Amino acid sequence: MAVKNTAQVVIGGKIITLGGYESEEYFQKVASYMNNKIAELSEMPGYSRQPMETKHTLLSLNITDDYFKAKKQAEIFEQDLQQKDQEMYELKHELISLRMKIEEAEKKQQEAVQQRTVLEGKVKELEQEVDSLLK
Repeated sequence: MAVKNTAQVVIGGKIITLGGYESEEYFQKVASYMNNKIAELSEMPGYSRQPMETKHTLLSLNITDDYFKAKKQAEIFEQDLQQKDQEMYELKHELISLRMKIEEAEKKQQEAVQQRTVLEGKVKELEQEVDSLLK
């Protein structure tokens, strides 16, 4: 069973204790992401004059926007992966089919070589027979 971890992080200049099954490094990464979003929003004109509730709403909206964009990108990657898997399956299938055709062609070639050898032997026999009749 996974062990629950806690870590103290700094978000927006305040120390907060986060808890969960992720690593402390993960918690720090989350805090860093939020701090970067806060800094990004703070650069917008008029942001600092907004009430705290509005700031929190804007922060939430920006993080949610990033989430949906990342989710959409993950869906695109998943579709691409499925398409590539299908293409790879089809190519493997085609490869197997071509190998079977090659094996069949090689088998026919061997049979033709054997038949040629037999026919060459018969030609020699007939030539010898003709030579003996002519003598």
